[in-house]
Amino acid sequence: MIRPMAKSDKEGVMDILKRTSLFTPREVAVAEEVIDSYLDRPESGDYELVVFRNGDGRAAGYAAFGPTPLTSGTYDLYWIAVAPERRGAGVGRLLMTHVEEKLRGKGARLLLVETSSQTGYEPTRDFYLALGYREAARIAGFYKPGDDRVTYVKYFG
Repeated sequence: MIRPMAKSDKEGVMDILKRTSLFTPREVAVAEEVIDSYLDRPESGDYELVVFRNGDGRAAGYAAFGPTPLTSGTYDLYWIAVAPERRGAGVGRLLMTHVEEKLRGKGARLLLVETSSQTGYEPTRDFYLALGYREAARIAGFYKPGDDRVTYVKYFG
C-alpha cells in the first residue's frame, strides 16, 4: 500500500494536491518542485516521498520528508496530503506511521511538522496532536497577519 513515489505517481499526487482546498496554487507549485527534485535526483537524500495507493492502484495520499540540514537526527515533514474522499479513513495515520518507522530506522531523534493557525487547519492540528505530537513553537503572523506558523514535534527514543 505504501511505497516510494515513482514518476508514474506524480499525476495522481498532483491531482490530490490540487483538490485539497487548503493548499494555495503557490503551495501546490512548491510541492511540485519538491516532487520533481525527488523524482529527478532521488539519490540526493534531500527528500523522501512515499505514496499510499488504493487497491485499484491510484494514489490516495502521499508524504514528503527529509533530514533537516545542519542537524543530527532531526527531520522535517514537508508535505502530507490525502485525497479528499479518503480523509478520515486512516490514510494519513498510516502514512505518518510509515514515515516515523522509517525515520526510527535511520536513528532519527525527532520529527518537526509545520502548519498554519488558520481555522481551516484545525483538523490538521488535531491530527498531529492525536498522533502524539506536541506544539513546540508558534510564530505569530508568520505567513501573513493573523496566520501563525505552528510547529509540532515528536521525539523518538
